[in-house]
Amino acid sequence: QVQLVEPGGGLVQTGGSLRLSCEASGRTFIGIPMGWFRKPPGKERGCVAASNWSSDPPNYADSVKGRFTISRDNAKNTVYLQMDSLKLEDTAIYYCAASSSVGPPKMTRRFYDYWGQGTQVTVAS
Repeated sequence: QVQLVEPGGGLVQTGGSLRLSCEASGRTFIGIPMGWFRKPPGKERGCVAASNWSSDPPNYADSVKGRFTISRDNAKNTVYLQMDSLKLEDTAIYYCAASSSVGPPKMTRRFYDYWGQGTQVTVAS
């Protein structure tokens, strides 16, 4: 069983940056596909970034391409989501997710088996 813990997000002004963390226990991140999802107010949860840490490039939602970056620190068993040039519409609850499946990084919810508790990110002007 993989357990994912997300330290708190925060409030940031438009154009600012924020880095989210996802700390794993029970299993190493090595070889485990990971994704970041978000749920804006009044909308459904959707994927913004996914990686299987292989030669396959990570996938990003069109809305965040060029602004968000998914990365990891193997020594800390931690996955990050670096968010730059934040916009008001980036306000959401952000969730990290891990998959027991293999293959290219996917951006569908059903691909992932384990989820963090979610952390609030608020972008304000």
